[in-house]
Amino acid sequence: LADPSGSIPCPQAPLAVLSKVELRVSCKHLLDRDTLNKSDPCVLLLMQTQGQWMEVDRSEVIKSNLNPVFAKIFTVDYYFEEVQKLRFEVYDSHGQAGLGTHDDDFLGGMECTVGQIVAQKRVTKPLFLKYGKFAGKSTITIISEEISGNNGYVELAFRAKKLDDKDLFSKSDPFLEIYRIDDDRSEQLVYRTEVVKNNLSPIWEPFKVSLNSLCSCEEKRKLRCVVWDYDSRGKHDFIGEFFTTFEEMQKAMGENKWDCMNPKYKIKKRNYKNSGVVVLVYSFLDYIMGGCQIHFTVAIDFTASNGDPRNSCSLHYINPYQPNEYLKALVAVGEICQDYDSDKKFSALGFGARIPPKYEVSHDFAINFNPDNDECEGIQGVVESYQSCLPKIQLYGPTNVAPIISKVARVAADEERTKEASQYFILLILTDGVVTDMADTREAIVRASYLPMSIIIVGVGNADFTDMQILDGDDGVLRSPKGEPVLRDIVQFVPFREFKNASPTALAKCVLAEVPKQVVDTARSRWSVPCGPVPTPAVPSVPSVPASLSL
Repeated sequence: LADPSGSIPCPQAPLAVLSKVELRVSCKHLLDRDTLNKSDPCVLLLMQTQGQWMEVDRSEVIKSNLNPVFAKIFTVDYYFEEVQKLRFEVYDSHGQAGLGTHDDDFLGGMECTVGQIVAQKRVTKPLFLKYGKFAGKSTITIISEEISGNNGYVELAFRAKKLDDKDLFSKSDPFLEIYRIDDDRSEQLVYRTEVVKNNLSPIWEPFKVSLNSLCSCEEKRKLRCVVWDYDSRGKHDFIGEFFTTFEEMQKAMGENKWDCMNPKYKIKKRNYKNSGVVVLVYSFLDYIMGGCQIHFTVAIDFTASNGDPRNSCSLHYINPYQPNEYLKALVAVGEICQDYDSDKKFSALGFGARIPPKYEVSHDFAINFNPDNDECEGIQGVVESYQSCLPKIQLYGPTNVAPIISKVARVAADEERTKEASQYFILLILTDGVVTDMADTREAIVRASYLPMSIIIVGVGNADFTDMQILDGDDGVLRSPKGEPVLRDIVQFVPFREFKNASPTALAKCVLAEVPKQVVDTARSRWSVPCGPVPTPAVPSVPSVPASLSL
C-alpha cells in the first residue's frame, strides 16, 4: 500500500491550490457505424496549446457498445488562473487501422474547459459531428474528482478460483470491475481488469489506483466488485459480485477471500454456495513489511580471458583512481538490493580460477576463502574481499556457471522447504566470456525457475555474448537439453559496454527491471496464498515493487 501505516492522508485542499484532476468519461446513444455489430468506441482527449489541438491521452476500446463507461481515468493538471480548453473526440475503432482515419469513424466531439468540469463536477453535453451537426442523441458525460498532491495510491492484484462456466464449448473469459458506491447510492467505475481468456481460475494483472478514486479517501466506503464473462458483442454474462471496503481489503491482503455471488442462483438453488471466489493477493510491500528479505549473491568470473590483473589492460586491474567494470556493476546493483536485506551480508563467490592451497580449478569458491561462511559485510565487504583475493588466485578457466546457479538454487530450495520461507534470491553473475557449460547451465536455469530466484548476468568487456541472449529467454522460451521449458523467465542479461558512459543508476535500473515481474511469476506459478499473519509469508508473492526498487 502507498502508506505503510494504513492511514489515508487526504487533506481537503482549497480549490486554488489544486494541482491535478481525474476525469471519468462515459457516453450514451452513440451512433452505430458498424454493419454487423455495434460501434467499438474509444475516446481521445485533446488539449489546446498555443491555438493547436494536441492529443494528450486516449481511453481503451470498448467492443460493441453504444453506451460505454470507460475505465480509463484521464489525469490533467489544473491551473485556476488559466483557461484550459479540452476536446473529447469519440471514434469507432477498427483495431490496427487506428482512429480518425476516415470520417465514418468519427462518432462525435465535445469541447469544454477544465474549469467548467471542476466547477460542475459532472458535465453532460451532446456530441457534435463536423460543421456543428448533432450526432443524433449522442451525449458524453465527464465526471471530475480533485486529487490532492499526497492522497496516495494503492496497488491491488486479484485472482479468482472456480468461477462459473458460462460458455458452452469453452471456459468463461472473466474480467473484474470495481465500482465505488457514492453517498447518493450511484456507482462510479473505478477499474476494469483485462479479460483472461478461457480460464475459470484467472489471475488478473496488478494495477494502481488513487485512494481518491477507489474510496474518496474513506476506508469504510462500500465497493461493489463484479465478475463478468466477456462477450465480443458486448453482451457480457454476469458471473457474480461481492461487496467490500478498502478497510476490509487492508485486513484481507493475501489471506481472506470473497464469495462471488449470483443473487438469482442464491434464490433458486437450494445448495448454492457461490459462483467462485476472489482473492486479493500480497503486494511486494506487504512482504517487505512482513519480514521478507532479498538474499543477494554475486558470482565473479576469474577466467584467464580477463587478462592478468597486474596488467592495466586486464578487466580485473585495480586502478586506485577508477573502479573497473566488475566493481562498477557490483556496486550499482548491490547498493539497490542491500536495502532489502536486514543483516546486510552478501554471499560472494568466484569461478574459473585456481585457488590456494592446492591451486586446483574451482567453479564455486568463496572469495573470502572461508568455505563455511561465504558472506561479506555489506557491499563494501564484497569489494574488499574481491580486491584481496585477486593476488592470491590464478586466473584459469573454463567459464562454467552451472555450479554456482545450482548452489544458490539449493539454498533457495532449502529455505522453501522450511515452510517459513521469507527470502527471495538474486544471483548476480559478472562474466567476460561465453559460457562453456551451456547445456548444464540451461538445465540449472530450468530447475531454478521453479524456485524464488532471479539470475542477473552482466557481460563485462567486448566478447561475443550471443549465447547470453539465449539464456535471457527474451527471444524465445529457454529449454533444457531435453526440451523442458523454464517454468518462468528468471534470467536478465545486460552487456556492460552499453552503460560505460551512463550513470550507475542507469545500469541498476536496466538489470533490475525484470526482477519485479519475475517475483510475481514465482507466486503465480505456485498459486500459493500465505495463511496467517503477514510477518511470515509462505513464498514471496509480488505483484508490485517499492518505489526505491522500481527504478
